[in-house]
Amino acid sequence: MRALYSLLMTLGQPFLRRKLRRRGQKEPGYLEAVEERFGRYGVPPSRGSLWVHAVSLGETRAAAILLERLRKERPELRLLLTHGTATGRAEGARLLQPGDVQVWQPWDTPRAVQRFIAHFRPCLGILMETEIWPNLVAHCKAEGVPLVLANARLNEKSFAQSQRLSVLSEPAFESLTAVWAQTGADAERLRALGAPVRGVFGNLKFDASPDSAQLLRGRQWAGQNARPVVMLASSREGEEALLRDAVAAWRQRDPAMAAGVQWLIVPRHPQRFDDVAALVRQRGLTLSRRSEWKDAPEAADVWLGDSLGEMALYYGLSTMALLGGSFEPLGGQNLIEAAACGCPVIMGPSTFNFAEAAGLAEEAGAALRVDDMPEAVDEVARLLADRPALFGHAQYAMAFATAHRGAASRTVEAVLALLDAPASAGKSAGG
Repeated sequence: MRALYSLLMTLGQPFLRRKLRRRGQKEPGYLEAVEERFGRYGVPPSRGSLWVHAVSLGETRAAAILLERLRKERPELRLLLTHGTATGRAEGARLLQPGDVQVWQPWDTPRAVQRFIAHFRPCLGILMETEIWPNLVAHCKAEGVPLVLANARLNEKSFAQSQRLSVLSEPAFESLTAVWAQTGADAERLRALGAPVRGVFGNLKFDASPDSAQLLRGRQWAGQNARPVVMLASSREGEEALLRDAVAAWRQRDPAMAAGVQWLIVPRHPQRFDDVAALVRQRGLTLSRRSEWKDAPEAADVWLGDSLGEMALYYGLSTMALLGGSFEPLGGQNLIEAAACGCPVIMGPSTFNFAEAAGLAEEAGAALRVDDMPEAVDEVARLLADRPALFGHAQYAMAFATAHRGAASRTVEAVLALLDAPASAGKSAGG
């Protein structure tokens, strides 16, 4: 079956190139070093680096937490960092130190993977969260490169897909050296696919500290603004239109109260910034973009957060946040950073990507659950009319974020055990 899979992946290479060219029209980062995806590199061969694969933005931010702790323990550590998306690569560039290397993840064909392993010969590979590729895992095992899945999560939808393709997925999971799961439910699903789960360590993202300068600046701007700010955080396609319509209905019911809210939209993907701006203006609303601000936000009906790496600023600026990805059937985005910034969250029905974190946040009062966007806007109105309750949810959010820390230290301990173990002991270390 893997031979058939490899054939399909090989035949798919021209389509990958076409897709990269198309995506590169909006995100030029996809046009950078394209040949790296096929195992051809402009950097000299190396040996013995710690390889961390973080496919996109969220995984790279989780990797940053782990790498900061690892470098404190092993300052001499040299890093090989790989990604699959332009936003992940841009974020990962901030983590590099002298001697580190950053390249694209190899496309999962036998030749590309073989060239990747031969060129870099990492001492250990850490795959962040969900990235399992059959050929990559198989060739690492054949070449004696230990490979682990850290901060591992597997939602019900992905689990069902893996079960349908068990002839490919199970050998890949079984070939890993260790898996460190976020939650007990993740661990059960991973074990069912044959993964060697060595521990349930929690979510690394709880150990992130918000950028203090950004948070302070956001709170200063909030203090200068006469209206409470409500953010649609990490919004996905379709959700901005839902918000637009729900707010329009609110304005018809209660124009005075609705006019007292400053709306902020921060899209998840940067290639959508212009589309979201156009959507807002189609309803005759004025728009001010973060990229155009100087010393403070400019007056407008809607603010657009069109920048990367500034979520702490946006959460500091916001009175509360609507959770992107949860108002369409997309599984929701990460709410942990909002909680760490003391920003209460209103989330829609779809949170399967972060099911346990969302459930715990709801139990703790750090997040509130609604059925749809109109109900979310109703909840905004209720909280703005009950400031003591709103303040209480902000305090609950901070307490929730603090209570679940510790995954980073547990993961670092397990990684160091593998790095220090003899090559023959790799399978037993990490627990």
